[in-house]
Amino acid sequence: MSGPVMDPRLAPPFPKAALPILQNTQLRKNVAHATDVIQTKRNRLVAEKTDWQELRTSAAAIRAHVLANLATYLDEFEKKCTAAGGVVHWARDAAEARQIIIAILQEEQATEVIKIKTMTSAEIQLNPALEAAGIIAIETDLAELILQLGQDEPSHIVVPALHVNRQQVREIFARRMGLPQLPDDPEALTAAARTYLRKKFLSVPTAISGANFLIAENGSVAIVESEGNGRMCLTLPRTLITLAGIEKVLPRFSDLEVLLQVLARSATGERLNPYNSLWSGVVPGDGPQRFHVVLLDNGRSEILGRKVERQTLQCIRCAACLNTCPVYRQTGGHAYGSPYAGPIGAILTPQLEHMRHGQSLPYASSLCAACYEVCPVKINIPEVLIDLRAKVVDQEREEVKRWTDPMYMGMKAANLVFASESRFRLAQWFGRLGLRLFTDKDGWIRKLPSLGARWTLSRDLPAMPDQTFRNWWAEREGRGGKEAR
Repeated sequence: MSGPVMDPRLAPPFPKAALPILQNTQLRKNVAHATDVIQTKRNRLVAEKTDWQELRTSAAAIRAHVLANLATYLDEFEKKCTAAGGVVHWARDAAEARQIIIAILQEEQATEVIKIKTMTSAEIQLNPALEAAGIIAIETDLAELILQLGQDEPSHIVVPALHVNRQQVREIFARRMGLPQLPDDPEALTAAARTYLRKKFLSVPTAISGANFLIAENGSVAIVESEGNGRMCLTLPRTLITLAGIEKVLPRFSDLEVLLQVLARSATGERLNPYNSLWSGVVPGDGPQRFHVVLLDNGRSEILGRKVERQTLQCIRCAACLNTCPVYRQTGGHAYGSPYAGPIGAILTPQLEHMRHGQSLPYASSLCAACYEVCPVKINIPEVLIDLRAKVVDQEREEVKRWTDPMYMGMKAANLVFASESRFRLAQWFGRLGLRLFTDKDGWIRKLPSLGARWTLSRDLPAMPDQTFRNWWAEREGRGGKEAR
């Protein structure tokens, strides 16, 4: 299968990207089933915590405190990580991060690299850059491996292959692994992946990871996962490169006590992730002997400087907002055109792109606030969405070619009509008369021409009533006055 574009600079607007997905009934069925399963598990595990709201408040306070003191904690992390034998690199943007990582790999004379699932590497388009440099990246997370072999892209932050069912996985593995007799039961598919990856774990001396958290207090990297592939990548290779956004830092080791509780329950409906790994520098004779951490800015400092949008960086990538979002449920992640899908992607992607790309994403929401209700760190996503929509409108006002733009002319005409009661009444009369041509016998308008077609493409429009509210009110007041007399 051919994957969608997951680069916001190249992706089509959300409505255009979502349309073919809405017509893919199998994909929508897969997404709905998977999100239902995850959400049911999450709700059950959250319900057993009598202090869940207090945990959310504590987690939000920790993350907000970090963002308010980010420079201090990053500086502390660098000092402690370096003292433990690590090497810390600072990357201003995606290009610089790719350059740093490729230079390290070339110094290691690496031709292959094993990877733990990392959204940040997808953000900087690392795999294509490695391929261009002659380095093969091997995804070791089961879902990421499915997507890589199937030439597909992730549609979920935690469960990236949630849109693919097991029959489709079986077809991919049978074709790419040369296993024509492979059955489609989960145990057989998992065993095939384990066999495929094991020789890579044992032979490839270089690994790349992301980070769930960076601990300033001791310079450690914390990684949580469910399969054990991460543990293999963290312990077996000679060289380990960790790529992490600068917002991932936590002040103290003890902060994990709160964050790991809310992360596991929100992400996978578990009390604790099966594998929780902490890596601190280099230990002679044990694990990687060369350890690099690449701290990525890539627009995060700019977000940090804006009061409303700053809370976006509190995200711990649990994807609870995706699982509860009615829009994501219908479209899956590919329509967002970014590694970051769902409500969090709708606010994060445009900001990482400096509001130059992904401007349609803040509108990919019903503003129902379900995402806010489940967010374990209390990010007010609807508030940020509204703020970003205002910024998009301001951009459009600056960029519009005024007298040649139909939308601008339409708004000017509306302003002229609404400024006068007589013109407004006249427009109502003409509108009622003209729309009768497009109204069916049930009183609905199913299809409009020209610009109106953009509305009726995805929704029906009720016909204008024969009597306006103003006329009804005038008649009512008239009758009431006569009765009083």
